[in-house]
Amino acid sequence: MQDPGFWDDADRANKQMKELKQLKDTVDNCNSLKTQYDDIETLIEMGYEANDPEMVPEIRDELDDFISKLESLRISTLLAEEYDKCNAILKLNAGAGGTESCDWAGMLYRMYTRWAEKRGFSIDVLDFLDGDEAGIKSITFQVNGENAYGYLKSEKGVHRLVRISPFNAQGKRQTSFVSLDVMPDIEEDLDVEINEDDLRIDTYRSSGAGGQHINKTSSAIRITHIPTGTVVQCQNERSQFQNKDKAMQMLKAKLFLLKQEENAEKLSDIRGEVKEIGWGNQIRSYVMQPYKLVKDNRTNYESGNVDAVMDGDIDGFINAYLKWRAN
Repeated sequence: MQDPGFWDDADRANKQMKELKQLKDTVDNCNSLKTQYDDIETLIEMGYEANDPEMVPEIRDELDDFISKLESLRISTLLAEEYDKCNAILKLNAGAGGTESCDWAGMLYRMYTRWAEKRGFSIDVLDFLDGDEAGIKSITFQVNGENAYGYLKSEKGVHRLVRISPFNAQGKRQTSFVSLDVMPDIEEDLDVEINEDDLRIDTYRSSGAGGQHINKTSSAIRITHIPTGTVVQCQNERSQFQNKDKAMQMLKAKLFLLKQEENAEKLSDIRGEVKEIGWGNQIRSYVMQPYKLVKDNRTNYESGNVDAVMDGDIDGFINAYLKWRAN
């Protein structure tokens, strides 16, 4: 019979190897930047010696690429908090506003999936509830990739949309709100004591888009921790037992964070403040009419290219938040 400690040692070894690889990649990136810097210096010297202005565009392109890579490396050094390297679990909830808010939740989900795809991250949908007419009422999904939580913790809060709604027959501008909760996917077995009498466990049928996705059994799980009001849900696994295990892992992680933080201010740094999904609580506004602008209310970082932002170009907002938080 296999020694139970074998698996603990194997997990520990895997984590150490993963950390070593990350450190090696960082050193390799630093060395690559040093080489690129030296190459740029050489190009500049060649341009002076040859007195060739046609080399300027080539040097400018190399310099811009160098600055971009250097900035990415600098930002990565800000991801030093305990859970930054973890995968991230995100939950979008449509606010008041009916179909318009549900459509906004669907747009935000697309934005984050596009951002993840560009980074080579993967997405696992853990739970979702379709809107009555369009969009998504709520969705919980996991973003898997190095430092996923470290980057995406910047996104927690209420997101506000202003546009002429395609669902408004009068063609009037409408404001919609969606809240986003972000937490790290803490993989290790956390030492969190949970009294089963404090839990309400509900089962329900998984919702799907049809065809093979329709689940004819009640395998989806919703767990409510009654003392704290914490609710977690999972429906993407193959069986009720697997969904329950994943939901319990999520619950333990949330309760662990609650236990670790002793006051609301510290708690808000990890989970995000729980606020009403409405006016005055937004962290970011996305205005599509009468002008186009996306602005973060915390850092004042803004972009006029709304289409690019909705297509996943949110690194500027993430980087600005990490710098703002570090200062």
